[in-house]
Amino acid sequence: MKVGVGGTFNVLHRGHRALLDKAFEIGDAVIVGITSDRFASAGRERLLPLERRRAELETYLRGRGGNWTVSVIDDESGGAINRTDIAALVVSPETRPRAEEINRKRASRGLSPLLLVPVPHILAEDGMPISSTRILSGDMDRDGRMLRPIRVMVGSDNPVKVEAVCNVMSKVFPSLEVSCTAVATSIAEQPFGEQTRQGAVERAKASLGNADFGVGLEAGVFELADGLYDVQYCAVVDKRGLVTIGHGSGFRYPPEVARRVREGKSVGRVFEELYGEEDVGRREGAIGLLTKGLLDRTSLSEQAVLAAMVPRIRQELYR
Repeated sequence: MKVGVGGTFNVLHRGHRALLDKAFEIGDAVIVGITSDRFASAGRERLLPLERRRAELETYLRGRGGNWTVSVIDDESGGAINRTDIAALVVSPETRPRAEEINRKRASRGLSPLLLVPVPHILAEDGMPISSTRILSGDMDRDGRMLRPIRVMVGSDNPVKVEAVCNVMSKVFPSLEVSCTAVATSIAEQPFGEQTRQGAVERAKASLGNADFGVGLEAGVFELADGLYDVQYCAVVDKRGLVTIGHGSGFRYPPEVARRVREGKSVGRVFEELYGEEDVGRREGAIGLLTKGLLDRTSLSEQAVLAAMVPRIRQELYR
């Protein structure tokens, strides 16, 4: 099967390589269209000359081997409307609408539609698609590694939460800037059940601003068969609006704590009443007191943050 794939290939990056590799995977012959300088210059601040773009593209294709040809395209269809020798097009999220329009025009001319094979965005470390524009601006390299610190905003001024986010994110990203901001949410002072997850998401979204990631942490209580449990949720949102969520391990509250919380008091207030622990949520947390220091709230929060980052750490498995 002969497969077509096209693009500007302004700077050949990992996203382009994914498109090309998919074309070779499904086809025994590949036609690669590269846009002319005239066609590609519209809407771009910086465009590398066709000769340079083509040379880099062909270097990669020679390394791939196989049966391929490169042709210059000067319009949105790239000649695919009338071609009968191509059976499929490999498309990105940006080029799919154009490919669907090509199929509509082919149908109007009595030609069979082309099979459209989508390849999702390849994301950079900041959760946004890798792009030639961002590479040329010095924001990232061709593989999506950021050339500036990742900016993270935590939706709370609680030092325990901020420390937990710093500890986890510093292991994920080599260069990091973490800030925090107090945010308001629609949930009660003491979240119950699903309110916990909702609070984490609201905190993350409210904190994002101009950061790469907004992070929300919310601890809540869950009524289970044998008692009242504490579970902390974390939500991480990026500039695309994608939210990933995780939670840490849960632990059961003592019966008297559970009874008073069910009556409407917050966990923090109950611990102050029963154990004289003032502002426990901003220090070692209830878990610190209940485990005699074997586990503190920072470590418990780190579990939730790391769990929320799992789909981002192994993004290739979650696309």
